[in-house]
Formats: sequence, structure tokens, C-alpha cells
Amino acid sequence: MEPLHVERNPDPDLEPPAPTAAKHRSGYSQWWPRAADGAANAGRELLALAAPVECVCCGTEDFALCGPCERAVRILTRTPFRAEGQAPALMDVNGSVILPVVAAGIYREELAQAVLSFKKHGQGQLGSVLSKALGRAINGAGGTLRGYCLIPVPTTNSAFRKRGFSPVHLLLRNLDRSGSLGAGNLADALRKSRAFTQGPSAANNDLSGRLRALVQAHPMAGGQKGLGRGARAKRVRGSMRARSSPLAPDIRGRPCIIVDDVLTTGATLAEAARAVHRAGGVVMGAVVLAATRPPDAADPSPVPGAPAGTGG
Repeated sequence: MEPLHVERNPDPDLEPPAPTAAKHRSGYSQWWPRAADGAANAGRELLALAAPVECVCCGTEDFALCGPCERAVRILTRTPFRAEGQAPALMDVNGSVILPVVAAGIYREELAQAVLSFKKHGQGQLGSVLSKALGRAINGAGGTLRGYCLIPVPTTNSAFRKRGFSPVHLLLRNLDRSGSLGAGNLADALRKSRAFTQGPSAANNDLSGRLRALVQAHPMAGGQKGLGRGARAKRVRGSMRARSSPLAPDIRGRPCIIVDDVLTTGATLAEAARAVHRAGGVVMGAVVLAATRPPDAADPSPVPGAPAGTGG
């Protein structure tokens, strides 16, 4: 069975998009989206009386995310797609997929601004919109699969101290509370590790061996921001392991989908997959909120709704 999709970038290291004002998309084809946005705007106006804010995308006063920009985020995430093809750490040298990934949207425009602002401040309105986008990607990846574990990529200790929360965990808990995880179950099975622990050999563990061999194939190049595939791979090598507390979920023999926020090279997802596989989980793939890609890359392929583990 082909492993599912995944990537996680030790996150705070993404460059913000160009600080140009986002364009509002307009033109409702039906009356009900206009009515829904109008009702949402009315609610935001009431909230703005108590906590004045500005739209993170266009700067409109009194809205963390104004109606047109929220609709733009929905448009950018309405069609989840397979994204591992633009993540070199998730593709083998012969072009075969090591770890399939489903992304909710492309990291650009209003979606990029919303993700960055949510990761910095965790505003409730942004979390609500982004949780729904992530939920659509999870449902598309899971397909007909049942009883699978959704395993969030753990954030770095420094990022958690700075923010006070883990963005991926917060989004998944929003979905869990609203009953929107579909057939999946939240399983907080991974934690950050301080020391690298050598895993089993590639001969005895094919998936772990392939991931580790790919991760180790490139030298260190510097800090996380702006790094290429090899540098990112070495940066995260051995950085995750399964939680060992009595309350940790048991993922042995269970299908697992790894969840992260932004996919770049795929090095973080590859490391998370190695850790899950080593703990006995059956890695089916991964889901991310947004995926970066080269400007000249081909248009992403939409997810038809099949289980992520089926490949495509």
C-alpha cells in the first residue's frame, strides 16, 4: 500500500508574502452566499465593538478577517489537491511517491496571510475559517478509510513558548469539538526529541529506511529560513519520536495520517512519518493546510475523494 501524504516544516521559518493589499473577489453567482456573508459581517460588527481589530489581509478595520477576504480564503481552499510532487523529500529518486500529501490550498494571497497571522496570534475567527479548510482536506484524503489516526506534527519548543499554542493542534481540536473529523480520530502521538535515536535498518524496515536514506542524503546548509531540501532534512533529522507516557495513544497497527500546517520541501513530514512508522503505526499519508510550489509548476490535481493511501 502506498503511504499517504505528509510534510511539516519546523514552521516559524516561512517568509511572509509580499505586503501588497489583497484583492477582493466579488461576483456572487447565487443569492445565498451574499446573504451568508452579510449575516457574518453583521456578527463581526457586533464583536468589533468589544475588540477592535484589522483584517489581516486587507487592513479593513474591525475585522480579523473581513467578509470578502474570508470568502477568498474559502475559494482558495475549496478544492484540496495532491501536493507531494512539489516536495522533493517525499519523492524517490525514480519519481515514485514516498509519502502522498493532500493540501487544502496553495500558500498564496489571502490564504498565506491568514495562515501566518493565525500562527502568530491564533485569533478565533481565523482558526474557525482555517479549521474548516483543513477539515475538507482531511475528508478528501481519508475517503472511505475508517478508524484512522490523525497525528499532528509537534511544534518546536521555542515556537510553543513564543506563541503559547501549537497551530496544528488547535485546528484539529476545533474540528474535534465540532464533530468534523469525519472517520478519523485525533491522536497526539508524537513529541519533539532532543537527541537523535538510530532507527532500524532499511533492510528490516523499508519505509523507515527509505525516508531516512532520503533525509540523510544531503548536507547541512544553514538556518531553517530559506533552506533547501538537504538543509531542512538535516535540521529535522531525529527531531521527533512517539510519546511514551501512559496516556499516549496506541497507534500500533493502526492507519495513520499525519497533519501539518505548511508543506515546503517535505523534510518535516518525512521525519514525522519515520517516527510514526517506528512506533508501529501504518503511515497512509499526510494532510497540510497549505502547500508552497515553484511558480512554474503544473496546476495541482484535485483530490477525487479516494483514501489518501491509494495514491493517484
